[in-house]
Amino acid sequence: MNFAFTEEQLELREMARAFLAEHSGSDQIRAAIDTDAGYDAGVWEQIGQELGWTSVSIAEEHGGLGLGSIELIALIETMGEALLCAPFFSSVCLAAPALAAAGTDEQKSTLLAGIAEGTTTASLAWTEASGRWDAESISATATPDGDGFRLSGEKHYVVNGHTADLLVIAARAPGTVGEEGVSLFAVPAETPGLQRERRTTMDATRPLARISFEAMGVDAKHLLGATGSGWTALESTRHHAAVSLAAEQVGGAQRCLDMAVAYSQEREQYGRPIGSFQALKHKMADMMVDVEAARSAVYYAACAAQAGTGDFPALASMAKAVATDAYQRCAGDALQIFGGVGFTYEYDIHLYFKRARSSAALLGDAAEHRERVACEIGL
Repeated sequence: MNFAFTEEQLELREMARAFLAEHSGSDQIRAAIDTDAGYDAGVWEQIGQELGWTSVSIAEEHGGLGLGSIELIALIETMGEALLCAPFFSSVCLAAPALAAAGTDEQKSTLLAGIAEGTTTASLAWTEASGRWDAESISATATPDGDGFRLSGEKHYVVNGHTADLLVIAARAPGTVGEEGVSLFAVPAETPGLQRERRTTMDATRPLARISFEAMGVDAKHLLGATGSGWTALESTRHHAAVSLAAEQVGGAQRCLDMAVAYSQEREQYGRPIGSFQALKHKMADMMVDVEAARSAVYYAACAAQAGTGDFPALASMAKAVATDAYQRCAGDALQIFGGVGFTYEYDIHLYFKRARSSAALLGDAAEHRERVACEIGL
């Protein structure tokens, strides 16, 4: 595999960095998290409808550019650096892969086109009160009712779920357990009986919502693919989303390192910059090693996703585990280098620390993914 970006991919990444430097700076982040939506609608319109970032990984026959996983992680890494507040991850990295994996050709052409154009925001409603990302945790039910279904249940931790135009909901046939009987439904947000509530969370840069529905009627056309075929699609979605999230974590870890280095050169103690102290040099050197190791794991997994190799599930979990550990260590160490001021609202490092903590739990923590790697390689 060739791990070097092409000239076009490098240009895409630098263009993204320039845009985000202007539209996702400290002031813009703080303004976005104070809004009900949690993001700037004008910036989102530019991202989707002018820059076309939402179409990068969606197939051409479904209205996208069909560029693939490598271009997507090049973009996502820059978003992690800038701590972008937008429904990009929920729409492009969670909902779109689920639709692509589970939907019929007609459903994919209809539903993915809106996401690719940036006119439809979407999210995946999978986890419930337990916060687990396995089949056993899905207890919401889909009961056949005439030509349609009645959905009952409650979903938690739905990324940007309070503003999404479309929700991909995982539910199971009554009486089924485990991976059997799980189906996916593409449900418009205005469906009668669907209730949404934004939850107060530690990381305000990535809004989470609780979705509830009781005997909510949905037409058969909202069922993605065949009844009971949803778990395979969810597994595929989780693998691809894990790599995207890991790329975002690498970007955040890199920014933590950059901020720590810059602050250590400015802050003086005992008449010299604190960055000249050997203990802090060692700490920042360790941070750099963590970032580069995580970046290599992510790029390797992205190449495997692009090539469709059989070891992709193991590599996806490896990337998520390594990137999770790296981001948390870098954010924590950077906070220590900043000292007491790092905990104050005026400095941005605490925002990255909170994102690192929330991203660690999203799609499963590092320990869970290490266990998945062990299972994939037969240990």
